[in-house]
Amino acid sequence: MLAKIKQDLQAVFDRDPAATSKLEVILTYAGFHALLAYRISHWLKSYDVPILPRVISQLARWVTGVEIHPSAKIGTGFFIDHGMGVVIGETAEIGDYVTLFQDVTLGGTGKERGKRHPTLGNHVVVGAGAKILGGIKIGDNVKIGANSVVLKHVPANSTVIGVPARVIKSQGERLPDATMDQVDLPDPISDRLIALEQELIELRKRLENPDGPSHP
Repeated sequence: MLAKIKQDLQAVFDRDPAATSKLEVILTYAGFHALLAYRISHWLKSYDVPILPRVISQLARWVTGVEIHPSAKIGTGFFIDHGMGVVIGETAEIGDYVTLFQDVTLGGTGKERGKRHPTLGNHVVVGAGAKILGGIKIGDNVKIGANSVVLKHVPANSTVIGVPARVIKSQGERLPDATMDQVDLPDPISDRLIALEQELIELRKRLENPDGPSHP
């Protein structure tokens, strides 16, 4: 557990340029506080300690605004950036070096039992306000755009956006320098509308000048 906490602390410095010292992170980062409480409650849960793990998780929710169920499985190097509103459900599974921004939900879709929360692979980045719902799998190196609602499995090395989310980019390998970029996500619908607008302009030109030079 201590090794994971050290890696969680290092993840803050690796992915947040505002972090300046270990003392600052330990004292002021709500995401780190929530994760620390989770590590303790999950450890207690693994030894079948009753009630106390849930009490710890609820206290952490009250203090940090982040709710992580003690039974969730979270890998190393996990980072919650501006964690207010983050919810991680009971059967959620999160791989290594995953980043969640504020107001992200890893939730269920109803009253189903068993595996009802999502599984995230390694090096996944989930943008602010995104909702990933149900027992679906998100592959390694996936980037999920802000405010997306993901309801289906997402293959590795993909970018998804929208409501409901759709794959808009699939790449052969991960691009490390673009891991935290939530601004320059491609928008295929906008690109198509621009192309249609250009085609309409060309058609108007032909109608207004029917005797002009023909186009191949």
